[in-house]
Amino acid sequence: MPRHQDPIAAIATAPGRGAVGIVRVSGRGLQPLVLALCGKALRPREASYTGFLDGQGVAIDHGLALYFPAPHSFTGEDVLELQAHGGPVVLQLLLARCLEAAAQPQPDGQPTLAHLRLALPGEFSERAFLNDKIDLAQAEAIADLIDASTEAAARSASRSLAGAFSHEIHQLRDALIHLRMLVEATLDFPEEEIDFLRQSDAQGQLTQLQQRLAQVLAKTRQGALLREGIKVVIAGQPNAGKSSLLNALAGAELAIVTAVAGTTRDKVQQTIQIDGVPLHVIDTAGLRESDDEVEKIGIERAWHAIGEADAVLFLHDLTRLDTTEYRAADADITRAMAEKLPHTVTVIDVWNKLDSAPDKAPAHGIALSAKTGAGLDALRQQLLALAGWQPGAEGLFTARARHVQALQQVQGHLELCDQHLAQQAQALDVLAEELRLAQNALNSITGEFSADDLLGVIFSSFCIGK
Repeated sequence: MPRHQDPIAAIATAPGRGAVGIVRVSGRGLQPLVLALCGKALRPREASYTGFLDGQGVAIDHGLALYFPAPHSFTGEDVLELQAHGGPVVLQLLLARCLEAAAQPQPDGQPTLAHLRLALPGEFSERAFLNDKIDLAQAEAIADLIDASTEAAARSASRSLAGAFSHEIHQLRDALIHLRMLVEATLDFPEEEIDFLRQSDAQGQLTQLQQRLAQVLAKTRQGALLREGIKVVIAGQPNAGKSSLLNALAGAELAIVTAVAGTTRDKVQQTIQIDGVPLHVIDTAGLRESDDEVEKIGIERAWHAIGEADAVLFLHDLTRLDTTEYRAADADITRAMAEKLPHTVTVIDVWNKLDSAPDKAPAHGIALSAKTGAGLDALRQQLLALAGWQPGAEGLFTARARHVQALQQVQGHLELCDQHLAQQAQALDVLAEELRLAQNALNSITGEFSADDLLGVIFSSFCIGK
């Protein structure tokens, strides 16, 4: 693609003020630009303290310059990094100077660095992928490491970036290729009396491959959970204690809590972590009939959030269970949830205010007190179990929903392979096709086989300068 031939430049640090800011340039033949910006040549992979010069040779700032000649750089191209003071104005001046210096003519009349332009989101990482410095799973791990919301997610992303997930995928692919080779050999030489598949224990190899795939898929689901977490919505009638429960789970006063019904008019969201798993908890407006226009909008948004949840905590007030009107309203909400919610959304009955009504908790659901904290641990463990988290899992790597889907496709193809292999010669051509499709699904994870539009979606989510 033509744009991948252009040199690119960007500010690689987050917007705002900081002690240090970085301007990064990547392309082919950066030495003339290095001379124009730093006034001297730089030794490869060695930090040099120098001035960063404007067009008149006056220093815009002083800092560290690092030059990484190709192919020994992050992108596989020549890379220049200017580490300056982290003021937004300083960094914008340096970036503008890079573009200006690149356009200036050399003695031969050619520009210092032709076609230098601002980088697109994720373009540095995209070039690292295209130049075989990292695979697609590792590239995604860069963004996951930056976006990690928990320590466990950060450590898992670091393992993926180091290649742990890719190693698992490559092992599966190698075993799959070997099995494909046996099937193709049998198809190519049907006149031979040697039964390649039986002699090579193709059935045993397929069984081992399926078992290994199941293990990798389980770890991948855990990795996806660490990255994405689950969305939990707290719902119920006004004054059931929804905001108090959110505050108790978060360990902070995030939502306003009063005795006035209808205090919460809009949803309040907070991401918390339980054993390193992120949970996006949303407090919603109390569900009831209302003539207040503002409250009606809040209730409508509450139902919308409930419909998009992975789990709903249906909060009941133990102190009002003896009230006929309250029980009828709870029954109406239960019916509405049954009608509106997809079957994939789990509803957990949570009985609040256990401190005020300790003898009224029903046998089902979870009884707790958002005020005292009693029962909160049981709720946390229930949420982890609902998410499918396996405590004590070691060596997890971060993963995404698309990785899980790809591995599930592989699993489906291998199940069909098992059926076709049992039919021997009658279905070997179909068996070979299923193995090929399984390998394509695996390759889509690491990017060895991937459509250009998939690459565009992945890298467009990156930040500028990465």
